[in-house]
Amino acid sequence: MEVRKSQEWKELEREDRFMAIRGAKGYTIADIEALPEGERAELIDGEMFRMDAPMRIHQDILIQLAIEIGLYIRKKKGNCKVYPAPFGVYIKKDKHNYVEPDISVICDRDRLNQKGCHGAPDWVIEILSPSSVKMDCERKVKLYQETGVREYWIVDAEKKAVTVYRAGHWNEPAQHSFSERIKAGIFEDLYLEFSQMDLM
Repeated sequence: MEVRKSQEWKELEREDRFMAIRGAKGYTIADIEALPEGERAELIDGEMFRMDAPMRIHQDILIQLAIEIGLYIRKKKGNCKVYPAPFGVYIKKDKHNYVEPDISVICDRDRLNQKGCHGAPDWVIEILSPSSVKMDCERKVKLYQETGVREYWIVDAEKKAVTVYRAGHWNEPAQHSFSERIKAGIFEDLYLEFSQMDLM
């Protein structure tokens, strides 16, 4: 009985510590690792952002994109790896920044270990959720540009649109609709077609 009380008390202390610094920029990866099982969050410069459970359309798009990209890499016998969320990216290789992109494509395997990717992925895809618009369209645009992500796609299922940021043209993102074949800039001949996906 004493052991059970001790564990419960530790959980309360952990939650109190979490609440005490809410809104501040003092979070670290240790705070992410201390979250209760099943809860997910991201860190940008020490500020923590909780992640809500995704909607079904979000997961449909995520799974189908990851499969298409993975099959392309396998067919080409490429060195890149594709990881759907949840997958940890220690993007600045410090203790104050940690994200879980919906899809991460990493072509430098030296950046990978059993915990995730250390440094910027080559290609990131984020699929908008109602709660993630500001994060994906503002904070992460800046973060991914700063850290050297070569290509960043924002997929908006509601508007059936994709915004594409590419290195060298980061301030001039390309806008595409789901009806288009959209080329992946980091690969020679990969085109993704949202109109061919089963998104009903």
